[in-house]
Amino acid sequence: MAVTTATSADATAIRPFTIDTPEADLDDLRARVVATRFPEKETVEDSSQGPRLATMQALARYWAEEYDWRKCEEKLKALSHFITEIDGLDIHFIHVRSDHEDALPLLVAHGWPGSIIEQLKIIDPLTNPTANGASASDAFHLVIPSMPGYGFSGIRPRPAGALSRSRVPGRS
Repeated sequence: MAVTTATSADATAIRPFTIDTPEADLDDLRARVVATRFPEKETVEDSSQGPRLATMQALARYWAEEYDWRKCEEKLKALSHFITEIDGLDIHFIHVRSDHEDALPLLVAHGWPGSIIEQLKIIDPLTNPTANGASASDAFHLVIPSMPGYGFSGIRPRPAGALSRSRVPGRS
């Protein structure tokens, strides 16, 4: 996905971040999902060998034919995005200030293998509690980072000597 950021002499400065996904990237992704070579049907009637083939095929079909990235992208674009360098790695984050000036700052992090998209549903209740049945004292200013290697944050290079999947003891 292509992204643009304002340039700064200081890489650790907080810089505006813009999401701009070319249609060609989405077409390429859909084509790769459609081209998935699935294994033969599992030999058992339960999930003891992992996810069921039919489940994975349905999921691939959904991502290739039904998922609307543009709809998700519009939700993301409605928010303020930034990027900064931390320990040599670009970290993307959403910053949403509450209209309640006394709101507390809150860092909302996603887990593995999640993303900031999971956090979109909590932004309004946390930043605008009075519209959601709570009091102004319940308001937060939010910082929602994309964890390294996810979303729009950078990927940490594998450290020298790190075990690859093929070098994990007991795996070939």
